[in-house]
Amino acid sequence: MKVLVIGGGAREHALCRSLSLDPDVTALYCAPGNAGIAEVAELRPVDQLDGAAVAALATELGADLVVVGPEAPLVAGVADAVRAAGVPVFGPSKEAAQLEGSKAFAKDVMAAAGVPTARSYVCTTPAEIDEALDAFGAPYVVKDDGLAAGKGVVVTDDVEAARAHALACDRVVIEEYLDGPEVSLFAICDGTTVLPLRPAQDFKRALDGDEGPNTGGMGAYSPLPWADPKLVDEVLQTVLQPTVDELRRRGTPFSGLLYAGLAITSRGVRVIEFNARFGDPETQVVLARLKTPLAGVLLNSANGTLADQAPLSWSDDAAVTVVVASHNYPDTPRTGDPIEGLDEIAEQDAPHAYVLHAGTKRDGDAIVSAGGRVLSVTATGSDLAEARERAYAAVGRIRLDGSQHRTDIALKAAGA
Repeated sequence: MKVLVIGGGAREHALCRSLSLDPDVTALYCAPGNAGIAEVAELRPVDQLDGAAVAALATELGADLVVVGPEAPLVAGVADAVRAAGVPVFGPSKEAAQLEGSKAFAKDVMAAAGVPTARSYVCTTPAEIDEALDAFGAPYVVKDDGLAAGKGVVVTDDVEAARAHALACDRVVIEEYLDGPEVSLFAICDGTTVLPLRPAQDFKRALDGDEGPNTGGMGAYSPLPWADPKLVDEVLQTVLQPTVDELRRRGTPFSGLLYAGLAITSRGVRVIEFNARFGDPETQVVLARLKTPLAGVLLNSANGTLADQAPLSWSDDAAVTVVVASHNYPDTPRTGDPIEGLDEIAEQDAPHAYVLHAGTKRDGDAIVSAGGRVLSVTATGSDLAEARERAYAAVGRIRLDGSQHRTDIALKAAGA
């Protein structure tokens, strides 16, 4: 099977790594990719937002499957263009991807499907914003309606900060604060069948102790030793399947990866948000534990044959990933700094720990930073404590001037 992955972040590196280990994959391409992905896949240049260009590349390569990684190409309709070219594609249509592309659309779908979520208001005027903020009180939860690369949400006790963020958005969703721990649960879908993966927890705040601004994610771990063993089944029955059924009823079936961001509140499970693709950094730890070869599962989704998929096989190992970010992330990050120590990790920590590239590029013989989140260091172990120890040992070998990372990823759970 020839597979083409679209994207160039750590999520796509994790996908390419898993696909490269699949014996059914005979050729693996990534467009545009990054310096790390180049070690496991052949890179091709492409404008990932140009559906016609992606479809033409897939046809030229004779791809048997296209995997669209990031949210922006999905919301732009890239998967539709590839499907129209007759190539199987893992990723939802432009219409179904509005589940991530518009918070208001997602709220409407959840209301119709009876999916438990936070009470909310959709606001477009200053008066509506003030009314919503007054109705819910602190902590204030303000979400840009559109795509914001994981940084469009403000949670604050400061009403002026909440109002300022709301006013900076064309349309905004203001909702009640959900108490309790957060969980990410991925599900592979084909428009009808829903196949949940294993849950993970990520860390959105930039600094230890969940301090600092929201980011795209600074680390993650799986499994969740504190979670109810029945959680996945409950979320499948009350959140994932009803959502997929509602989208099919609307004539916009969801085929691809449905990501449910959940809060385990004092009143039960509530949906915080939906994404329409694998989440970063949770993908790194979930795929690290998946033993079933990945390509066939994604192809079954693309072909509408998930009902024929054998049960997935999982490792009992735990996985932890730690994000190494550039100086000044998540504000304007500094780029162009050389990254050293990667060879040492490959020599001393493999196979239990490895590096997945996000914002990197090759500059002559050197690999340099090229984005805010630069690398993810992922490690496995017999339990979270061992996985965590291995991950941070590998992080300690990385030399990137001014870099930052959280030191408390999975710390509390490892002691649970």
